[in-house]
Amino acid sequence: MRAALLAALLAVVLVPSARAVWLGRLDPQQLMGSWYVLAVASGEKDFALEKATKSVEGVEVMLTSQNTLKMRASRHRLERCHLQAVELRRQNSRWVFANPSRGVLEYRVLGTNFRDYAIVFTQLEAQEEAFSTVELYSRTPLASQEALGRFAKWSRSLGLLSQQQAELQRDFTCAHKVFP
Repeated sequence: MRAALLAALLAVVLVPSARAVWLGRLDPQQLMGSWYVLAVASGEKDFALEKATKSVEGVEVMLTSQNTLKMRASRHRLERCHLQAVELRRQNSRWVFANPSRGVLEYRVLGTNFRDYAIVFTQLEAQEEAFSTVELYSRTPLASQEALGRFAKWSRSLGLLSQQQAELQRDFTCAHKVFP
């Protein structure tokens, strides 16, 4: 009886930190498949000027037999859809990936409910400019209020101002170019 009470007390005390540990053990398999990118926050130099022209993007995430993430994505660049493929190698943590030769210094999941959405942080370096992005991945074309709220919270906590955040326009033309 005493052991059961002690276990119950420890569970109540440790629950807040248990969620952080649980996310820290994210299995990359849970990221596999098709995602819509519905919102972006970015420290990229011209993002604030261009954000009004950006539409929903698509990302297809696959795990290779060498345990690397292979990503195919449709991204808006200079008001047009740009298809790209990149392979990311696993770093020390189970869910941190990178490919510095392709400009991806860090790719990690900040938060997820493991079925509907994921908040993804990426540290990039392009044309001698280093910047961070936070993206809201969604399995569906519409994000839940919970997902949008968590996206905004993570963006602010990483120092990205409201003018550096954007919900993307509901044009799915570019997003559908990447899905199989």
